[in-house]
Amino acid sequence: MSNYIPYGRQDISQADIDAVVKVLESDWITQGPAIEKFEQVVANYCGAKYAVAVSSATAALHIACLATGLGQGDTLWTSPNTFVASSNCGLYCGAKVDFVDINIHTYNLSVDELEGKLAWAEKQGCLPKVLIPVHFAGQSCEMERVASLSDRYGFKVIEDASHAIGGSYQGTRVGNCKFSDITVLSFHPVKMITTGEGGMLLTNEEELYQKFIRLRSHGITRNPDLMQGESHGSWYYQQLELGFNYRITDIQAALGVSQMERLDQFVSRRRFLAQRYNELLQDLLLTIPWQHPDTESSWHLYVIRLELDKITKTNRQVFEELRQAEIGVNLHYIPVHTQPYYQQLGFQCGEFPHVEKYYQEAISLPLYYGLTQENQDRVVASLTQRLI
Repeated sequence: MSNYIPYGRQDISQADIDAVVKVLESDWITQGPAIEKFEQVVANYCGAKYAVAVSSATAALHIACLATGLGQGDTLWTSPNTFVASSNCGLYCGAKVDFVDINIHTYNLSVDELEGKLAWAEKQGCLPKVLIPVHFAGQSCEMERVASLSDRYGFKVIEDASHAIGGSYQGTRVGNCKFSDITVLSFHPVKMITTGEGGMLLTNEEELYQKFIRLRSHGITRNPDLMQGESHGSWYYQQLELGFNYRITDIQAALGVSQMERLDQFVSRRRFLAQRYNELLQDLLLTIPWQHPDTESSWHLYVIRLELDKITKTNRQVFEELRQAEIGVNLHYIPVHTQPYYQQLGFQCGEFPHVEKYYQEAISLPLYYGLTQENQDRVVASLTQRLI
């Protein structure tokens, strides 16, 4: 595997290792001070008032939905071009799920489609309680328009920014919650920074923040001001609601703090490599990623679309040949509504044509901080060879 180029990977420095070892040698390896420090660093970076670190972005999405009151009889809408966690979180709460087709240029949820669907849903009496726009590949959705529709139709907005820490929208950093109630981040190893596994919730609302804290740890509080009746003593706690063990460890948080010191460096390198791909691929029979002028992507993914009507091979043939050449391409994403589980819920192929066409043409090329220009050239040469 020495010649294999993965589609993404983490970058771990000696400083990261030293930070983790320091925690391992301390008195706290979980539920300690490193977690609060990590939360504060990320909140300050993104420009949000509050941050709560959890075990994964999936856990963060679940907590976010619960904190908005999503439950039986409610509906969550999201993009079909995402990992299944973005919609599963609604099902975890007993709610129904529906999708809004994608923008054919950004591959994010289409706000034009959203506007039309909301007008229809209002007439039918089935407006969503929660919308989860997904910032696909690191590029923010058109959040000002989303927020305007939220004000008009009364739904809550949870930004799934799992791809997008380090990105910006209208000149401010993704995660500041200016146009949303909650933002969710991911720290999986292929993302901008990593804690191994991990996620975070950001908000500017103290009530939501307190709810996140409780739901992260079994629904328990040790705050006497929130208890029913008087505290029995300094050992005392109360379970106020049904929560979960979605805690992150100090070991992971220490890694996160260390990684955050290089986040801008990571994003800058990804932007350089993305621009280089743009230049190297411009004459091939494919579509390179388009960027909305209001956004600066963090470039979690670099996705091309093959012009299948102009080449003799299928998307699958090109994909498999690249894999055989040890180029670790991937495909993001299989439209959620086409998954067998969702088909059993009543969704059908053909319901969201833009994302289905996108899926037939898309390939994610390798993009990560440690990708060398030499290896990037090899990716491009291998792809070029297969499109002739």
